Amino acid sequence: MITPHGLPLRRGDAGDAVRDLQHRLALIGYAIDGDSTEFGTETEASLRRFQSDRGLVVDGICGPQSWNALVEADHRLGDRLLYYRDPMMRGDDVAELQRGLGQLGFDPYWVDGILGPRTHRAIQQFQHNVGLPDDGVVGRSTIEALHRLTVRTAGQVTIAEVREHERLRRQPNRIEGRRIVVGDTGDLPVIAQAVARRLRQLGADVLTFSTPDLSRQARTANQWNGDIYLGVTLAVDNFGISYFAMSGFESVGGRALAQRCSAALGACLPEPVPTRAMRLSILRETRMPAVWCRIGPGETVVPQAAHIGRALTDATADWCLNPGLP
Repeated sequence: MITPHGLPLRRGDAGDAVRDLQHRLALIGYAIDGDSTEFGTETEASLRRFQSDRGLVVDGICGPQSWNALVEADHRLGDRLLYYRDPMMRGDDVAELQRGLGQLGFDPYWVDGILGPRTHRAIQQFQHNVGLPDDGVVGRSTIEALHRLTVRTAGQVTIAEVREHERLRRQPNRIEGRRIVVGDTGDLPVIAQAVARRLRQLGADVLTFSTPDLSRQARTANQWNGDIYLGVTLAVDNFGISYFAMSGFESVGGRALAQRCSAALGACLPEPVPTRAMRLSILRETRMPAVWCRIGPGETVVPQAAHIGRALTDATADWCLNPGLP
């Protein structure tokens, strides 16, 4: 997805890029009163509401992640042809397609709004089963067949959710040999390395990252075939432990791990660190239970680094022994 020059946009900015931002917000129900090219308090408030509703970091600043989410939110199933390509197509229409396929038993693997190779195969399998050319291109005939059949399965859980439940139920109740990815954005390497070191001492295989490129972290974690991902970053606000969820899908393993981490950090930090269902790229693009820990402020976190590292290690090890599924 191509993002425009001039990002991030924030209060006080003005010009065509701000007008485009306001137009996109209005198209999906976050209208700004009046006609202005200035990024004022109303634009910021609308953007914050959108960020909150979409499971993004709520900072009132339109960076690449918020911009891409705005573009994706404008797509409805049937607005365009969907097919597998490079770069992969993304949007709410893809997520709706994945939910429908998953409810019918065709496995896109993840409901993330990204049309990757597994979604492509699920499309072909569905088309073959309903007697359509299995070319993997989602046009009017495929959408009509999908709508006709999913009317009977409204509200049914997707195969992606069922598969994650089963995968977690079958996992070995031990930490030895588990493949755990630990990442940070470069601002809390002491904590990330402490967690990695302690997990290795407990017998886990650990892969570590220290880079702000979260999509790169996700790609490598997937290629390494990790069992779980734990990430930490230093934040000035919006503190919390997030896991992946979007309309019609939730990573139950990620939620359980986030709850363990939140409870463990409660003993180290003066303020509670709540769990949040979010769509951050690192959560959305990993193909495993994943959590992203936004902790701070620095004057609180840094002196407690050793305790925080121990708490996150204990929470991860406890989850490996028993993910606590319902």
